[in-house]
Amino acid sequence: MTARTTVLDSDVRAAMQALSAAAKKGLGDPALAELVQIRASQLNHCAFCLDLHLTIARRHGVSERQLDLLDAWEEAGEVFDERERAALALTEAVTVLAGGTSRTKSGGGFVPDEVYEKAAQHFDEGRLAHLVALITVINNWNRLMVSRRIPAGSTRW
Repeated sequence: MTARTTVLDSDVRAAMQALSAAAKKGLGDPALAELVQIRASQLNHCAFCLDLHLTIARRHGVSERQLDLLDAWEEAGEVFDERERAALALTEAVTVLAGGTSRTKSGGGFVPDEVYEKAAQHFDEGRLAHLVALITVINNWNRLMVSRRIPAGSTRW
């Protein structure tokens, strides 16, 4: 596959990289940050981001077993702890945004209350804000790469 375009404004790239770095730093858990980014990239079918973040995850000590089972994390038993499971559920809810535009009387809608509340049990308010920011920024990266068809391993993007 060849890229449709490799043009990306340098100011946009720098802003996105800064947002990514700030979100990761604020989350304070590099291995979890990579699991979250990989899971969103799986859902968005972004080969470029998968390739990149799988490599980084290994550097941060994420086990091959976790990487192998990430696509089926809900059925993977004790491979993922409760904190990781809460972060992955939130990743899926923010990435997929199921539920359309309707709101439930409980205040739900796009991201179900129970998913957000479960994450809030495992992350303080600041880390939860950084987790949501990280999920948001990887989704933006995925869209930038997929829409332009940037292939895995590309050095021009």
